[in-house]
Amino acid sequence: MPRAVDGTRRKDRRKKLLKQAKGYWGRRSKLYRTAKDAVAKSLSYAYRDRKVRKRAFRTLWITRISAGCRAEGLSYSRFMNGLKRADVQINRKVLSNLAIEDREAFQALVVRAKDALKV
Repeated sequence: MPRAVDGTRRKDRRKKLLKQAKGYWGRRSKLYRTAKDAVAKSLSYAYRDRKVRKRAFRTLWITRISAGCRAEGLSYSRFMNGLKRADVQINRKVLSNLAIEDREAFQALVVRAKDALKV
């Protein structure tokens, strides 16, 4: 009886992993063992950084909103508090876009926030 060898499955599994490591530098893209470690690490970084990206964008939006508010003589925290009191429910992504692209609309929101803070 002939000997059964795990030939194609093993080859396919390795080929799949080396394909994931394509573009890596040096041995990391050529040798199975080093490629396996590099792919595992890169996948863990990718998982982590999908969460980090959300944090980074929120920080960027807050910075842009803050800059727009300060130009109108209001701090970011007071502006957000004013919007909350005025029951304006716009997320930070849209607010930052308004601060950059549509100054008039953003200024109108600042005025509403200031009015809500006075009351």
